Amino acid sequence: MSSLVQVAVHASAFPENVRRDLLESLWARRVNHKFHYDSIKQTQKWLALHQACSPSRTDADCAATYDQSFAAVAGRIEARHVHLIGLGCGGGQKDTRLLKLLRDSGRETCYTPVDVSTAMVLEARRTALPAVGEERCFPLVCDLGSEEDLGAAIEEQRQAGRLPHAEARLITFFGMIPNFEQEVIMPRLAGLVRPEDYLLLSANLAPGEDYMAGVRAILPLYDNDLTRDWLMTFLLDLGVEREDGGLHFVIEDDPGGSGLKRVAAHFRFVRRREIEVDAERFEFAVGGSIRLFFSWRHTPALVRESLSESGLKVLDEWITKSGEEGVFMARRAIEH
Repeated sequence: MSSLVQVAVHASAFPENVRRDLLESLWARRVNHKFHYDSIKQTQKWLALHQACSPSRTDADCAATYDQSFAAVAGRIEARHVHLIGLGCGGGQKDTRLLKLLRDSGRETCYTPVDVSTAMVLEARRTALPAVGEERCFPLVCDLGSEEDLGAAIEEQRQAGRLPHAEARLITFFGMIPNFEQEVIMPRLAGLVRPEDYLLLSANLAPGEDYMAGVRAILPLYDNDLTRDWLMTFLLDLGVEREDGGLHFVIEDDPGGSGLKRVAAHFRFVRRREIEVDAERFEFAVGGSIRLFFSWRHTPALVRESLSESGLKVLDEWITKSGEEGVFMARRAIEH
């Protein structure tokens, strides 16, 4: 294995753009989620949190649900050469299981792990190498929240000769929908899916028939020591001290009126704090707050509706027995 790794970095992840987004987050008092994965330290804390709390790691039925979806989408793809694009790849475990399944079924695959964190795409690459080989793995650092045409970036890689020919593309989007404003990410996701492509995505769900009760039931998945430690790293690295306030988790309605609900984490200041970032000063008064995080909780019907509004049709879905997670297979809807 080579000691050098080639990683493509999109302009959305260039330092000047990251700096702009950080300042905007602090001025707006709403932290862009990408800043929770910015450092190796944060990435390692997130991976530990995911290992301890994610149903895909702690619930055998959830893992089996993903495997069912993997087998189904692999069975639908007839092409011999498949390009797997892992949007928000995280540690790459799910993508790797899918790559192994495609490989074992006789397909030739290549893999593009995409994430806003360089540390994360490197972790996904490391995880996937036994299934795909380093000569067919093409990591891409890109901010899905600010890049409106990710397809152009991937096409640029292909035209530069970095990507081998693939007859079909399989796009995965696991665990990402909850952390984006829906009106932003859905059109961008739909814009990437070509008529011949398949999309496999997951959503965090509110279990049971009572939507609000379901959201309340999953609150402990967020309000715990590991999540608090991970989220607080952002503020602590900026110079905020733990004694400056406290982290509070609440349930919020979508101000846009979609009917969706989300869990949000706000840090509320009990004493004044001033921080400086690149000569910009930010003052947080007593009683002030900053939103560090949010996570939408869907129902299967709300996922189908959101995808449909963006021109995507759900072909199949798999819901865990707990009702807390679902995987959805979709393609571009045929226009008549």
